[in-house]
This record gives sequence, structure tokens and C-alpha cells, in this order.
Amino acid sequence: MATVLSVSGSPSATSRTTRLLRHVDAQLAERGHHVVPFEARSLPAHALLSGDFGHPEIVAVTELFAQADGVVIGTPVYKAAYSGLLKALLDVLPQYALAGKTVLPLATGGSPAHVLAVDYALRPVLSSMGAGHITQGWFVLDRHVTAGEDGTTLVERETDALLTPVVTGFADALERLSVPALTCG
Repeated sequence: MATVLSVSGSPSATSRTTRLLRHVDAQLAERGHHVVPFEARSLPAHALLSGDFGHPEIVAVTELFAQADGVVIGTPVYKAAYSGLLKALLDVLPQYALAGKTVLPLATGGSPAHVLAVDYALRPVLSSMGAGHITQGWFVLDRHVTAGEDGTTLVERETDALLTPVVTGFADALERLSVPALTCG
């Protein structure tokens, strides 16, 4: 199956965005995909902010993108846009780092007023980076992603029911791309 890079653009150590991504990762892994979780906050700030393309950790994350068949990009929404941390990460990647890749954009936020951030802020930058196919994105309210007493992620039932077809669409797109084309003759 496909290799999926699951990128959290949240600067928070207790991020609901990251929790949501790990929930999605589990669904993709159940379908047989190899999921590589990555948190942009693990990168050195000085390398990101100075655009140090040769920094070993920037080189390593660039290679993660290159090796992935698909990418899930998750971000909290701040002021109607994706996070500055995610912006800094995308800025240090090669211009066409998403070329030929299937991409699933996800966002979390505190208000339904931010629901359009996926399509009007995040989707254009992913497209400009050459994404081969950007599947339907999804926005989830922060309050619908919580931590259970045992630390597990809990996604509100209705939210999960709405998210599942989005993840399925992404997985289906990955699987269609990994099936070799039949030739006649």
C-alpha cells in the first residue's frame, strides 16, 4: 500500500490538531497504508525561520515528503488561515514538494466561522506546490476532539461519522494511484 506522511502544523504540545491527525492515521493504517507521523514543531525554529535549506533536519523532512505517496496536512486555524508554523515548513520545502502526491487537508478551530480556511487558505498553497490530487478537506471544531482519561483521542461521534468518508475518499484515491494501469494488446 501507500506511504502517507501525516504532518501536524500545530505549535502546541497538546494539540487537538495532532490528536485528530493521529486518529486519521489509525484509520489509514487499518486500510494497510504505512503512515509516518510528523510534527512540524519538532523542527528547529532557527532553521525554519532563517530558511536554512541545508540544515540536516530540514533535509530529512524534505526527504520524508519526497518518499511519501500521499500527505495529510493538519493545521489549527488562526485568524482565518493555517498556522505560521505550517507556513514556515512549507516555505523551506522545494517548490514542487507535493508534485504527484495525493493530499488531504485538515483543519481545526474554535469556531465554525473558520470552516472556509481549508479551501481558501490551505488548498491554494498545496496546489501551488504541485499536489497531484487534493481530496476533499475537512474542518473540525476543537471541542469535538478531546483526550480520554487514559490519554486516548476521543472524536465526537457525529464529527467522526462526517470525517470517515473524507478519510475514505483520500485512501481510495491513494489506492487508485497505486494500482498499475492495465494495458491492452
